[in-house]
Amino acid sequence: MASSVSNRKPVIGLTTYLEQAQSGVWDVQAAFLPKVYFNAVNKAGGIAVLLPPQAIDAESAETILDGLDGLIICGGKDVDPARYGQDPHPLTDEPRPDRDALEDALLTAAINRELPFLGICRGAQMLNVIRGGDLIQHLPDVVGDDRYQKGQGNFSHIPVKVEEDSLLAEILNNDAPVGAMYHHQAIGEVGEGLSVVATTKDGVIEALQLDDVPFGLAVQWHPEQTPEDIGLFEGLVDAAKEYAHHHPRNTQRSSS
Repeated sequence: MASSVSNRKPVIGLTTYLEQAQSGVWDVQAAFLPKVYFNAVNKAGGIAVLLPPQAIDAESAETILDGLDGLIICGGKDVDPARYGQDPHPLTDEPRPDRDALEDALLTAAINRELPFLGICRGAQMLNVIRGGDLIQHLPDVVGDDRYQKGQGNFSHIPVKVEEDSLLAEILNNDAPVGAMYHHQAIGEVGEGLSVVATTKDGVIEALQLDDVPFGLAVQWHPEQTPEDIGLFEGLVDAAKEYAHHHPRNTQRSSS
């Protein structure tokens, strides 16, 4: 029984956008996620399940996680500055309170049960905020230009220094990544229990590690944009397989 559990593909939940979208004759609000995210999960050996923004409470978050072996908090609009006690910068996005609430609940529950998780861009910022940290709302105010977000969907490729002996260094085999960057915000004061495990030469924080769980990582760059190097997704999928082995899902459900 144990081997059948450990050999099955782990199920990875990915949070999504809720935006106005057009398809054919329809122009409606819709939940969506760029294909590159779930392609990377599939290529790494996982099964991707998309999680739309929706009203949620702590019990509902636990129910969602009962069906998952891992979680990815994906990129997207800026986190509401009210969550970290600041007024919005003129260039901060209009808040998405439904998505903020969903990701807060899912991340909090995942941390409590030590479910493996990966934050990407906005996901790193959300992790920092729920741990009591804050954000730099407009990075050009600090670094002097828009090198981290050129706009028009054009990613900047910027070298990142990874801390030795970190989980991130282990996953990347101590290679120094060149991150695909598209963020006009950044980590400010670091939240409780988080370690900075990657930075740029400007001193911009590019990765955080939650120290008291087996696998809790968040990066500010977009690893899904470099499909030839899916090490972070493979790391998450491997951790999710281990989690699934020790938390077989059939023990979490009652018989009908």
